[in-house]
Amino acid sequence: MRRIYTLLVAVLLFTSCSAHKGTISRSKASKNNKAIQKKNRASIASHRDFTSLEYIERFKAIAIQEMNSYGIPASITLAQGLFESGSGNSELAKVANNHFGIKCGSTWAGESYYKNDDNENDCFRVYNNPEESFRDHSEFLKKKNYARLFELDKNDFKGWAYGLKACGYATNPKYPQLLLNIIVKYQLDQYDRPEGELAKIKREDRVLTEINDSIGQPKRDSITKTTPDDKIYTVKQGDTLYNISKRFDITVDELKALNKMADNNLRIGQKLVVVK
Repeated sequence: MRRIYTLLVAVLLFTSCSAHKGTISRSKASKNNKAIQKKNRASIASHRDFTSLEYIERFKAIAIQEMNSYGIPASITLAQGLFESGSGNSELAKVANNHFGIKCGSTWAGESYYKNDDNENDCFRVYNNPEESFRDHSEFLKKKNYARLFELDKNDFKGWAYGLKACGYATNPKYPQLLLNIIVKYQLDQYDRPEGELAKIKREDRVLTEINDSIGQPKRDSITKTTPDDKIYTVKQGDTLYNISKRFDITVDELKALNKMADNNLRIGQKLVVVK
């Protein structure tokens, strides 16, 4: 009986290890990494470790640029970069210019760097420079499961910190507080900027349209006043009565009255009369 039990444990261990083994052998991963290290040896050799304040000064401009483009608070981007890259001094940051620990995924067509993480020889993206890593961080978040975060104000760093955890960005239950502690410690919210109502709606429409396009959902209508013939609007992901009313130049109360709505609840695919 003991022998059967031992064999069973061995089989389970083998199965478990096989299931979590990377798709590349250890020797191939090592050969690949040496090639990446050789290619980037000049930048690796010239790397000087950052302090946290130096890291912030170096990358605050690209964080602000990404915030203005997509609405991700600069404070969140900087806090994630500081945390994930060890202030730019991690192996991935030095060798692969990867400041956010973004893994290859099925769609990545660029160079790769292999490192043990959740599994042996996990595949991580390699960038030509750190700025590419910051831009890809924004692109990485433009996914269906993060879509609702782009409806937040672009200076709502608390909403983003808790939202990232709720949407599955990190498994650490303390991840929101880790980011918030970094933001408070270094006063990173000083780089965040509010936005006007119309600018926010335009940004939401643009970003959520890109997200919907990437997952094959219908496009959101652009923010223009419709002609009398276009009386019906189909509710899309990210829509609210307020945004729809602004888009079609009517009040929320008028919109509710036109559609005989008792509350503000909407559902994706719902048809709304939007012209009086």
